[in-house]
Amino acid sequence: MTGQASAPSLAPHRLCLLGILLLTDASARPANRSSAREERELLPPAHLNGVKLEADGHLNRDFHQEVFLGRDRAAFEEEAEPRRSRRKLMVIFSKVDVNVDRKISAKEMQRWIMEKTAEHFQEAVKENKLYFRTVDPDGDGRVSWDEYKVKFLASKGHDEGEVAEKIKNNEELKIDEETQEVLENLRDRWFQADNPPADLLLTEDEFLAFLHPEHSRGTLQFMVREIVRDLDQDGDRRLSLSEFVSLPAGTVENRLGQDVDDSWVRDRRKEFEELIDTNHDGLVTTEELEAYMDPMNEYNALSEAKQMIAIADENQNRHLEPEEVLKYSEFFTGSKLVDYARSVHEEF
Repeated sequence: MTGQASAPSLAPHRLCLLGILLLTDASARPANRSSAREERELLPPAHLNGVKLEADGHLNRDFHQEVFLGRDRAAFEEEAEPRRSRRKLMVIFSKVDVNVDRKISAKEMQRWIMEKTAEHFQEAVKENKLYFRTVDPDGDGRVSWDEYKVKFLASKGHDEGEVAEKIKNNEELKIDEETQEVLENLRDRWFQADNPPADLLLTEDEFLAFLHPEHSRGTLQFMVREIVRDLDQDGDRRLSLSEFVSLPAGTVENRLGQDVDDSWVRDRRKEFEELIDTNHDGLVTTEELEAYMDPMNEYNALSEAKQMIAIADENQNRHLEPEEVLKYSEFFTGSKLVDYARSVHEEF
């Protein structure tokens, strides 16, 4: 069970602009919330919760927090009182620590990661039901590409009635070049989500695959091929380390920008060498990238569990203890909680 739907991939000549975006907020990632609710409902998100890469090929900076906190992540983002945050973190620790030995093993963390990933899946299914109603107003349970196109262009400011009439009469639509490119990419994804026999009509389940590629093997594979296509510079349909880390290095000149650039390259190099290139031959195939992107891959979940433990395992016993989780709370929750050593006895 995996799937594929994503926001339109960026053409190679646009990718360098992403480096500038990183300078605006080094910790930012493409949001999965549009400023307009209607457009969010109609456009596949650039960010997929619990998936390791964004749709444009960037690392998901929030991945570890998403698979550790699940639905509780919003509560940590809104909680400003450190004591309550510590208590919440220790409650999570207790849930992960199945055998109640006050230590989290790799197997316990793996089980927890799979559970939290399933939560993100369930949330996507729930939201999809609401979004599908937007594009299926007659409630017949199937949406044509033209029906979707009308709703999408209406969300972009076009007159819905006029667009519908022109599509019905096969008349030319006056659409700017960027919107046309988006539509072409969306149509490709629509085809991928349309299970055989292909009829360009999507059911609710197929629309879920359109919006969320992690829910369908075929659409996940399609998203992976797009990422490889955008990053592959020599056309061999594989990614070398230099290709994987080249985006968007060198796009900035000032010291702050260079620091961001260097950190970005360092993170991608580590991900490439330690997690994606499983046979360590210096090249990543679409199959390796697909396995890495698959949020329901149990082997990947175990690898992630071991990596997450290694980050905070100060006593090198290959387990996480309460003091370590509190000390490295920023890695697990995005929030830095002070007085971790003393407060562990109060909160656990």
